[in-house]
Amino acid sequence: MAGTRSQRPARPYGPLTRARQIAMILVFDLGGPLLAYTLLRSNGLSTVAALIISGVFPALGIVIGALVDRRLDIIGVVVLAGLVVGTVAGLVSNNARLYLVEGAVPSLVFALACLVSLRSAKPLIYRFAVELLGPETPKGREVVGAWQYPGFRRAFRVITVAWGIAYLFEVAARLVVVETTSTGIALLFSKVIPYMFAFALSLWTLGYGEREKRKAERLAAAEHSGAQAAVAADAER
Repeated sequence: MAGTRSQRPARPYGPLTRARQIAMILVFDLGGPLLAYTLLRSNGLSTVAALIISGVFPALGIVIGALVDRRLDIIGVVVLAGLVVGTVAGLVSNNARLYLVEGAVPSLVFALACLVSLRSAKPLIYRFAVELLGPETPKGREVVGAWQYPGFRRAFRVITVAWGIAYLFEVAARLVVVETTSTGIALLFSKVIPYMFAFALSLWTLGYGEREKRKAERLAAAEHSGAQAAVAADAER
């Protein structure tokens, strides 16, 4: 896989692609499941059955996204696994709250993956950033090039820690909501809160990462100028 990456054309990341991704989230991850759950419950279906059937929408969205992009990313795999676990738990226990609790599995796996990836050469959020930007795009090449700077590498480790800890808090918040509120509110919370966390963290990551990249480039430029000055001084002696 690594040997063929440079041979693949860069994936388009234009306005149409972003619009499609937003539409997919609104239809399959948010609006579809909530509308289906409300309609099914109003027609007398049990809470567990309504939750399980409404879970078809996110699963369908993952499959469609994989077919369109011709790849199934790791987040899609984790989310799909969480849906399967939640469905099995709901069917076996007939417990709606257990179904919603199992829905926190993808967030928990993601949080742990972030923290565990700190032991690898490149932390998870850096890999995601390169993949989302596109390694062959100008911005992607800029991020890949900046990895040579120690300050930039340290910044992405800080960012990865922040994402991991934040999603652990998200899991805890979801468990509290599931245990203390109605099923409908818990379902709404479970659909909306991951995106709120992702949006807030993405904004912070962009700002922090760009600031650290500029700082690393300035330090590298200063070191380069200092080295040139030293060479020039040696030559004059």
